[in-house]
Amino acid sequence: MPVRRASLAAAALFALALTGCDSGSDSGSGAAAGPSVIVPGKPGEANRTLSAQDAAEQRVDDDTPNSADIDFARTMIEHHRQALEMTGLAAERGESAKVKALASRITAAQGPEIEAMESWLATYDKDGSGAGGGHGHAAMPGMATEAQLKKLRAASGKAFDQLFLTLMITHHEGAITMAADVKAQGNNVRIEEMADDVVAEQTTEITRMRAML
Repeated sequence: MPVRRASLAAAALFALALTGCDSGSDSGSGAAAGPSVIVPGKPGEANRTLSAQDAAEQRVDDDTPNSADIDFARTMIEHHRQALEMTGLAAERGESAKVKALASRITAAQGPEIEAMESWLATYDKDGSGAGGGHGHAAMPGMATEAQLKKLRAASGKAFDQLFLTLMITHHEGAITMAADVKAQGNNVRIEEMADDVVAEQTTEITRMRAML
């Protein structure tokens, strides 16, 4: 996303630089008479040709959410909710103090993230058209199956700790994949920031969990 906006900004500046060379002969019409500019389209859209004046006036910070942004928010909420279901079991069924502390940190981080994404959706997905609502667990990378969750609920002690860590590592890896996808396909700055947070937090937690196995 930053690359596309930077490209548009560069194109606009390039057009202004060229039209500025002609300003001495006709300062009133230089921008309008300058060369046209090819502006890269959004994913799936064709490039556009703008006049130098239109390119100069074109907003380069337009972060209107697209379907990838909305889909990310909706699916990540569900993804986080499963993580909270898993961490909620750790206090009673886990044995390791480190595992319990990790579960508490995940809960503390992902609860507010769910609230932030729900608030964002309330602003940008008023018709509930985001594709995420129709996704099943299998469509989201890293989601534990119902059979795996049932096994986790029944486990205790060291067996719980080991299964929890194994499932949560996979769960985190899936979230990072989802974040990378929206960073490549989305358009909204706030969603990009949320995706960056997911990558940073969960990469660190994966390292910690692998050390506990």
